[in-house]
Amino acid sequence: MATTTYLEAIRQGLWEEMERDPDVFLMGEDIGSYGGAFKVTAGMLEHFGEKRVIDTPISEEAIVGAGIGAAVMGMRPVLEMQFMDFIACAFNQIVNYAAKMHFRWGQAVPLVIRGPSGGGVHGGPYHSQNPEAYFAHTPGLKVVQPATAYDAKGLIKAAIRDNNPVIFLEHKFLYRRIKEEIPEGDYVVPLGVARVAREGKHLSIITYGAMLYVALDAAKQLEHEEIDVEVIDLRTLSPLDEDCILNSVKKTNKIILLHEDTRTLGLGAELASIISEKAFEYLDGPLIRITAPDSPVPYSPPLEEAYLPGVGQVMDAARRLAAY
Repeated sequence: MATTTYLEAIRQGLWEEMERDPDVFLMGEDIGSYGGAFKVTAGMLEHFGEKRVIDTPISEEAIVGAGIGAAVMGMRPVLEMQFMDFIACAFNQIVNYAAKMHFRWGQAVPLVIRGPSGGGVHGGPYHSQNPEAYFAHTPGLKVVQPATAYDAKGLIKAAIRDNNPVIFLEHKFLYRRIKEEIPEGDYVVPLGVARVAREGKHLSIITYGAMLYVALDAAKQLEHEEIDVEVIDLRTLSPLDEDCILNSVKKTNKIILLHEDTRTLGLGAELASIISEKAFEYLDGPLIRITAPDSPVPYSPPLEEAYLPGVGQVMDAARRLAAY
């Protein structure tokens, strides 16, 4: 076991899969000699060579188009978006080509599109977005967002081995802040499986990504008020682990849905619908969503702090729900 950052865990997962399978290769802007904007691919060009670590022009559409072609021909490309905000430039390639090929003629598309998302680093409206809902809504795509270093490594390895296109969101606020001991050997975390990050009995917070730590911090402080909070880390956003979600609903009967993405038609709305349709009789209070407002992410640090869901907001909602 070695203490590893979230970023280094992703880097290890990529490296190990490159070593394991010669069909795996990387493409993206500045990922070669520069090592990537956040240094996730540092040292890979020197070790694997320029045919497997490919610097590209500044064209997300070209990167994804070439990656789809390579995947169709049997390779396993991993494409870096320097910031996930710019994945919008390749939206047509992803949702109309990669996502639909298996449906149209049974073609596997073993493609991973990965990169940093999320706020908290004062990146402004073009470097802080959470684009998961666009892609979780699209049949044919899998969407993943790890919150821990262990999961980051295990999920990137599982995503690379999957025969479907996977959108792999890495929360940039976690890159160097989250550290934990992870196994040195090969392991994968299966896609589509959530986990109970904290056991509790009075209410559940269902969340993912950096909001996991907001939920865990709030849950720890609420212990002093004798409110016992369960926290579910979704890990995979599409497909959702409905069994894990509904088991927690049946256990605690009160639910907070927490995500950093904007509110309207975000993942919380889908989770609320699933719970209402399949576990309504177990609910002892209203489903509460805590999200960012329907606004671009502000650059100003104090405005961004107010924009992002925080521990105090979660605690206030938990108190109201516990007393309901």
